[in-house]
Amino acid sequence: MLFKDAHNNFLNYLEVIKNKSPRTVEQYDRHLNKFESYIIDKLEKSLENFKVKDIVLEIAEWFRSYLYEKNRTISIKTANAYMITIRSFLKFLEKKWHKSMSATAIDLIKAEERHVEFLNEDELERLFNTPDTNTLIWTRDLAIMECVYSTWLRISELTALNISDINLKRREFAVRWKWRKVRVVYLTKHSAKLIENYLEKRNDHLSPLFIRHNIKKENIDILEDEKTRLTRFFITNMVKKYANKAFILKNISAHTLRHSFATTLLSNWADLRAIQEMLWHASITTTQVYTHVTNKKLKEVHSKFFK
Repeated sequence: MLFKDAHNNFLNYLEVIKNKSPRTVEQYDRHLNKFESYIIDKLEKSLENFKVKDIVLEIAEWFRSYLYEKNRTISIKTANAYMITIRSFLKFLEKKWHKSMSATAIDLIKAEERHVEFLNEDELERLFNTPDTNTLIWTRDLAIMECVYSTWLRISELTALNISDINLKRREFAVRWKWRKVRVVYLTKHSAKLIENYLEKRNDHLSPLFIRHNIKKENIDILEDEKTRLTRFFITNMVKKYANKAFILKNISAHTLRHSFATTLLSNWADLRAIQEMLWHASITTTQVYTHVTNKKLKEVHSKFFK
């Protein structure tokens, strides 16, 4: 079977049979496109006659070297992600009885233990006290940061929210998670009030819950929703800006607020399984990355009873 045909069949399989999200399918497609570029550039072969049975271990390993050659700053995590795609592709071929090499032949690079950056109570207080809520933009920004911190939302989920999605009286809203799954998220009284204050200051017809405000008044009536919706990149830069103003020296992103939510719960002895449910981690192993926070607490308890 030709590689390019198997490529398309694999994407259809991910979307239709495995029910993967569009974002996930796009990532697999991007990785396989890079593999195709490698076949053409380095192997000097045409996709018109390159077959899946032509993939051997040496070719897969050389592909990893090709990635580093194209981008010397590529991280181990990113390089492994490409190789995981190739392994998934090979497993698909095996499932469909197409002759190819075994996916288990491809090893991943051993990565360093994941380090999670988070803010402590003092840093959180400084961050949330930085915005001046007398202005529309700062009212929005504070509402965003409090919303992410208190609801443990992923940034992509937050940017996708529309005003109609949220019930401020019940202080809850539903978000799509992992493509077609839906979960209910609850707001604190404080974050709900901040969102309400922000919406009261707005004077537009636009649907997104949070929008950009560098808009000329004469153009606002003709703007479309998606052209004003905030991006993940914008929110991450916004959080970094306020962190710098608050003299927080850590290299943080918007996702750091989600990490901080989890570590705050753990440091107050919340159950790890409960945190797993709230963060919507499929595996408890993912949640366990936060347990470093409890080490000092455990030491305090041990010292209290064993002098």
